[in-house]
Amino acid sequence: MDINRKYRTITREQFLFHEMRIVARLLDERMDENKALEEIVNKNLFQYPTERMIKNIASVCLNRFKETDSQELIHIVATESSDVAKQACLFLMMNYYRLVWEFMITVIGEKYRTKDSSLTKMDLNSFFTRLQEQNDTVASWSDATIYKCKQVLKKTLVETGYLDNNRSEVLNPVLLDYSVKEAIENTNNSEALVAFGCL
Repeated sequence: MDINRKYRTITREQFLFHEMRIVARLLDERMDENKALEEIVNKNLFQYPTERMIKNIASVCLNRFKETDSQELIHIVATESSDVAKQACLFLMMNYYRLVWEFMITVIGEKYRTKDSSLTKMDLNSFFTRLQEQNDTVASWSDATIYKCKQVLKKTLVETGYLDNNRSEVLNPVLLDYSVKEAIENTNNSEALVAFGCL
């Protein structure tokens, strides 16, 4: 992860597991990006109402894979069980969005490191307050944008099994699959492993 990367909001571009899985299966067949995009749009593989939406989200998924540039991770998302593929998707999301990377490492990773299994609204609030104090881009985001980003982060934690539901304030232990751990290490991003409870 390039720590000088600009912060982008995650208000529209959520976890997208179903869509990432579809894109991974096409890429795993060695289909090139343009062909994959064409296939998704023409067959409406995401089952979205508008072509613009399909193109937009398909591009986001392709960019997440492109950013990490790992055939291993593509194969895991395409072929492994949902639980394992979701771990790979979470790493891909972290590696694409600086916001998600920093949240998963400085908040979630730190919780696992200090054996603190609570995750409260206050943890999310102080994470964003700190970012706003340190970064002009994040400082310029509206309250509604910040609120939505918090929602997406929380929802992502629920989808990946870190939390049982949206109201839960207890972090579950995470068992990182060995193949995902190896794939992450092969991208030279071992510092991400703390977010998966690997200390």
